[in-house]
Amino acid sequence: MSRTVYFDYNATTPLDADVRAAMLPFLDEFWGNPSSVHHVGRKARALLDDARDRAAKFLGAKPSEIIFTSGGTEANNLAIFGTARALKGKGKHLITSAVEHDAVLQSFDYLEKKEGFAVTRLPVNSAGRVAPDDLLKAIRADTILVSIMAANNEIGTIQPVAELGAICRERGIVFQSDAVQWFGKEPFENISQFNADLVSICAHKFHGPKGAGLLYIKSPLHPDPILFGGGHENERRAGTENLPAIIGLVAALEKCVKPPVFSKSKLQEHLLKLAAAVEKIDGCEIVSPRENCLSNTLSFVVRGSDGIALMAGLDVEGICVSSGSACSAGSLEPSHVILAIGKKDLANSLVRFSLGRDSTAAEVDFIISVLPEVIRRVQLAGKPASRL
Repeated sequence: MSRTVYFDYNATTPLDADVRAAMLPFLDEFWGNPSSVHHVGRKARALLDDARDRAAKFLGAKPSEIIFTSGGTEANNLAIFGTARALKGKGKHLITSAVEHDAVLQSFDYLEKKEGFAVTRLPVNSAGRVAPDDLLKAIRADTILVSIMAANNEIGTIQPVAELGAICRERGIVFQSDAVQWFGKEPFENISQFNADLVSICAHKFHGPKGAGLLYIKSPLHPDPILFGGGHENERRAGTENLPAIIGLVAALEKCVKPPVFSKSKLQEHLLKLAAAVEKIDGCEIVSPRENCLSNTLSFVVRGSDGIALMAGLDVEGICVSSGSACSAGSLEPSHVILAIGKKDLANSLVRFSLGRDSTAAEVDFIISVLPEVIRRVQLAGKPASRL
């Protein structure tokens, strides 16, 4: 393979060199357990507290509102399970959307099937966007939690979370937003811009380490823990804190979020060129919305093919892309996002280009040069012999 073109930044990003440098002392010099009472542990505790203070200052939150987790999946699970169980005495109706990440959807599925909650899954329009009016109509007297993502990982749709959150706040309903794909890509001022009581963040989506995330929990909300075994994280998340990863998370926040490390001006130029090329290929249809979309994401479906074959064909050329969520890699299930936007017959043929800091015009040109032939081969392979 002569070259590698990595256009899968929504799946993960390479660790930033400065972030790595910030982490290194915590893999060697500062190795104590922050819960230990001796001086080695106390030093680790002081550094953990400092990291929490830095994260809170950056987000515009209180230190007590920051819970460090192992990533976005755990943050979403803690937000949803913890809040639903803590508030079930007030009601057992929950609302989410049809296009959430599986970490959210499967949490709601479990609560519905195993714990007696009622779940309303809001539809989306052809751009994958939730209508505030649909949320208003879905709210009931026993609604206790609404969860809508800030930006979609598969097609890039940006949701009107501030408006949705305002609807919930006016009615005293807890609002959670999975903002994993937002940070580092869209403008960020402070955590209040989401109008959310709970916000999930994941470090490796913006050049931080894997295994690190956080959940913002607006005071005085106190979700039930989902992990047990110790009083860590203000008794909200048991388990010894991963101090090197936490330091990396905070360093990545401070370096890569303000301004966003994914440069909108640079990436939009690349995406416009890619989009123009995709539109010229027979059978291709772009499903990422033209407006209110992540500036690094271009997703399309290909009639007469499937996403796994397309990814394999591109990988042969050294091109790394995705067919929907990286967390569902290898799955033969159709994309639930494509199903939700009304393209049932094309839900197995999604291709996602997600560009990043290191993407170049030369890489875009290379993809444009090989993409038509890759698609042609896959479409040809999928035709019945009688039609050849």
